[in-house]
Amino acid sequence: MEKDLQDLSQLVLLNMGATTITLGSLFGAIVVLVLAMLTAKILTYSLRRLRDRTTTGRGALYLVEKLIGYSLVGVGIIVAFTTLGLNLSALTFFAGAFGLGIGLGLQGVVKEFVSGLVLIFDRLISIGDFIELDNGKRGVVQEIGPRATRIRTNDNVHLLLPNSALIDNIVVNWTLRDAARRIHVPFSVAYGSDKVRVREVVLAAAKSVAFTLPDIADRKTQVWLVGFGDSGLKFELVVWPTLEASKRPAAMQAAYTWAIDDALRAEGLHVPYPQMDLHIKSMFGRERDDALHALRLDGGNPVVAAPPPPQSTVNDAAEDLQRPQESLDPPDVQQMRPK
Repeated sequence: MEKDLQDLSQLVLLNMGATTITLGSLFGAIVVLVLAMLTAKILTYSLRRLRDRTTTGRGALYLVEKLIGYSLVGVGIIVAFTTLGLNLSALTFFAGAFGLGIGLGLQGVVKEFVSGLVLIFDRLISIGDFIELDNGKRGVVQEIGPRATRIRTNDNVHLLLPNSALIDNIVVNWTLRDAARRIHVPFSVAYGSDKVRVREVVLAAAKSVAFTLPDIADRKTQVWLVGFGDSGLKFELVVWPTLEASKRPAAMQAAYTWAIDDALRAEGLHVPYPQMDLHIKSMFGRERDDALHALRLDGGNPVVAAPPPPQSTVNDAAEDLQRPQESLDPPDVQQMRPK
């Protein structure tokens, strides 16, 4: 029986010039390829489990995981060809045919594969980063595959984005250097409101939010008066949240807006409604306040003199302009800047 098996293994399946492919060599090549793929799968799975349990060095582990997976499969293919009895130098014809196929229909696949390798080695976008695409979609990078990158949004929706799209288009990486980010939360109050009181109330509300970072010399929570709207004064809360809060921008914006509204209501500061004012310049020979008094539109109150101009107040935006822009850069970038 052993002789029969030996004879069966020597059964010739194909002759290609000086190369003879037998049933035994084909079986050996399949075994080598399967073992290489199983080994690659086991090792990459183990590294993925390790990466999920650790909090540091996840990008390096992902890089090692992909390198081991691709390398083992590549080596397995080469060894399988050798076991099959094929001389790799004699595969010029098949390499040419394969190259022609790439030129005709597989250039897109190759482009995405090479783009994935660039993303892995470049590391400007890594696993766990929170990114924002040019179409407004945002999420955490979960996987950089050979064809597409998987992004999970905060609504637990998985986006499959071609790797080349992350290279060809503008991408905002909110967590590139693991540093705090400043955000702007717009709000409005009615005309005539005390802007000093508005500033104090909104600052206290922002600092009461749990994920607001404490003030330091180069990172302060501020309130800016940014314009005059149709119905009220337009402000912006300028605040520095934690890095984890920055990964959930919609919920973060909503939390600050809620806190601002509660604080303004508690102080009797009104958010303006759309309105239209009618200004009377003259009527029956009387002008402005005299005309309103004649028509009893001022509630019967006597015309009073205009209040004195307010004293100077704290202007957060003006103070922010005095801060050196270099202070926003990480320490390693500051060291590289020429003196």
